[in-house]
Order: sequence, then C-alpha cells, then structure tokens
Amino acid sequence: MPEIGQSQLSKDVLWGVTATACLTVAALYLPLVGLFIGLLIPLPLIFYRIKLGRFFSGVILCVVLAIVGMAFGEGGLQSGAFFLYFGLTGVILAEAFSRNLSVENTVLTTVGVVLGAAVVVLFVYALFSVENLWGLMTIYLRKNLELTVALYKEIGVPLEKIEIIQDSLDSILYVFIRIIPGILSAFTLLMVWANLLMARPILKRGNLFCPDFGHLNRWKSPEHLVWIAIGSGFLLLFPLSGVKMLGLNGLIVLMVIYLFQGLAIVSYYFEKKRFPLVLRGVIYTVVAVQQFLMLAVILVGFLDVWADFRRLKKKEDKNSEVP
Repeated sequence: MPEIGQSQLSKDVLWGVTATACLTVAALYLPLVGLFIGLLIPLPLIFYRIKLGRFFSGVILCVVLAIVGMAFGEGGLQSGAFFLYFGLTGVILAEAFSRNLSVENTVLTTVGVVLGAAVVVLFVYALFSVENLWGLMTIYLRKNLELTVALYKEIGVPLEKIEIIQDSLDSILYVFIRIIPGILSAFTLLMVWANLLMARPILKRGNLFCPDFGHLNRWKSPEHLVWIAIGSGFLLLFPLSGVKMLGLNGLIVLMVIYLFQGLAIVSYYFEKKRFPLVLRGVIYTVVAVQQFLMLAVILVGFLDVWADFRRLKKKEDKNSEVP
C-alpha cells in the first residue's frame, strides 16, 4: 500500500463510502436495472482495498452497511444482506488480488467465501426466525412471477402466451425453488468474473497493484469438467426429481464456466483479426441480450475441449519441443 497523508486518506475513505453507498442505493431503488448496477458495487471496495489496505476497506464496508440499514427502515435487514453479498465480493476479490493468486484460485476462493457466507447467514436466519425460510422464499418468488406476468400484459405480450405462463406458475415455482443453489452459484461466478475484468484496467489506471493473469483470452477450463457436464446431463434422464434437480443445478453452473471459455475464444479472434473496440462492444452486448447467441457461445466453449479453436494445444506442443 502506498504512503498516503491523513488528509488524502480521509478523502479516499469518504469517496469510497460515497461511491459504494450511491451504487447500493441505486441498485435497491431501480427495479429493472438494479441488479446490473449491483454488479458494480464491488468495484470501489476493490479499488480502496488495494489503495488503502484491509482496515480501511473494512471501515468503508461497515459504514455503508450502517447507512443502508438506517436508510431503508423496516427493509434494512434485507437491504443490508443485499449489500453484504456484493460488498463482501469486492473485499474478498481484492484480498485474493493482494495475495497474487492464479486467476482460477482468485475466482474460486472469492466464490467459495461469498457463497459460504450466504449459507451461514441463511442458516442463522432460519435458526432465529419464527417464519419458515422455505415458505418466505416461495412467497417472494411467487410475487415476482406475478409481477412479471403483469409486466408482460403491459408491454403487449399475446394473451395466449400469458395464459400459458399463468397456468404453469406452480410448475415454474417448483423448479425455480429447487435450482436456486445453481442460479446463486452461477450469478456469483458471473459477478466475480465481471469484476475481475473491470477492476484490472481501473487499478492499472490508478497505478495500483494488479495481479498479472496473462492473456485471459487464452484461458480454458480444466478438461475433466466436460465429463461432469456430461454426467449432469445424464442425471436429467433419471425418474427421481431430486436427481434431476441435482443435474440441472450442475449444468447451470457449468454453462457459466463454458460461457467464459466461449467468450475467451471470441475475444481471441477479435484480437487476432483486430476488430475495432466499438464493434467488439456491440457484439458482446448482442450476445448478452440474445439467448440463442449466448447458447451458441456456451456450445463453442464446450466443444473447444475437442476442437481446440485457438490451437492452444499445438502451441503447447511446439513449446515443449524447444530444448
């Protein structure tokens, strides 16, 4: 950590609190884009953890948590949990940065700690709450599904499709409740990876330490994961619903990993063909909002185990032949 004067230190802490609090309040108040804003909450915590150290990043985290708890009154507990999920991600990711771990260990450590903390919080809540946690989650999800149906009506979705969704609400809810572990794990993976990518140029611009992960567009997942993906797919064929849900949760998480690999391949060829930055941004945005294109990118990442689209294995073999 570079030497910082007392006056500058106070300004940095204030800026850290302000930036983090503003992002959190915006994420909580804006229903449609709030989740995307939430993805940015870890960034100021990463920046000031690297710049100011562990203690002052903890101060920023605690102050913002207090602000959120007081600002949202009766909903302060839920709002505080929301902030802690994103805020803890920033603190742990920055801690992994400072330890100069590999990119795989950085992501896995952060995801593991954040998910572990979430499980502990839910367990403690279940112990001390008079209300059934499972029942609360069911009620919350049902309300959100009903709000989604109402939104579809307002934007002019055909009545026949809305009726199909309404008739299937119970089935959708049954499945959705049981794939929450996979969805939460997948979202946490996406959040950690996105912040890892966004934090690197910010830290470099601020002349702060940032681990050298090399060319991330050469990254590939461990080859043995493909057999776990195939095994998860086979579990969907079992008649037992619990086994099916286990396979579905596994596939949700693995699809995110192969999305990363597919995007690395896309980025590799963007770099190789020297695509303009604006065009790259447009294509990435289209992939993010178009499900079929996203599935195509996931499939490319999955098939890369055999196809080796970037010819990385050949390059490795050539390098190993050099005396």
